[in-house]
Amino acid sequence: MALPWTIIDTVTIEEGELQLRRRGDDFLITVGGLVLMNSRANRSELALGRLACAHLQTCSAPRVLVGGLGMGCTLRAVLDTLPAGARVVVAELNPVILEWCRGPLAPLTDGAVNDPRVTVEIADVAQVIRRSRIGSGEEGFDAIVLDLYRGPHHRTNKRDDPLYGSKAVEHARLALKDNGIFAVWGENYDAGFDQRLRDGGFSVKNERPGRGGLRHVVFVARKLNA
Repeated sequence: MALPWTIIDTVTIEEGELQLRRRGDDFLITVGGLVLMNSRANRSELALGRLACAHLQTCSAPRVLVGGLGMGCTLRAVLDTLPAGARVVVAELNPVILEWCRGPLAPLTDGAVNDPRVTVEIADVAQVIRRSRIGSGEEGFDAIVLDLYRGPHHRTNKRDDPLYGSKAVEHARLALKDNGIFAVWGENYDAGFDQRLRDGGFSVKNERPGRGGLRHVVFVARKLNA
């Protein structure tokens, strides 16, 4: 008989109760009773981190933005792919997620958030991207990685969605250096988002990590230089 889940911590957010639960070596993060992520089902998150940063392995000091901390699995994959001189900015809205990743979740990722290459900002990643426009006093990023529990979908506002609309795609392009990668996790493939990326000055590849079962999508968009 399976062991019951133990609630480690609960905080109330706009969407409902955000909980961290544990059963043996397995962890869940839920909101309003719905499972957001499971530590045993992180295949697509690991692929997202690797695919976003594969082109940077030989760079001396790349700069990467990760939107959404979650359990830290995407961040771990990013760090394992990047060189020692890399700098990684993580934008996470909820400070309790950072506390969990520094506490009970730390063993899952070998303490990824404590890596000296990492700086965590409690901030909206959309705002971080907007303010990071190259030429506005910011140096921009070699890769922008979005691992948020709501990915692009068919109901996304085509123009004004702050993360996946056409204006957001343009903001990402302006914050990326030449040949930079905009990598986005999605629960399912969304043709509209794919087309907005292509229309917005990116070449796009879509990856469905693994075989069989639930296979999420990773959009890998490379900035086309003018």
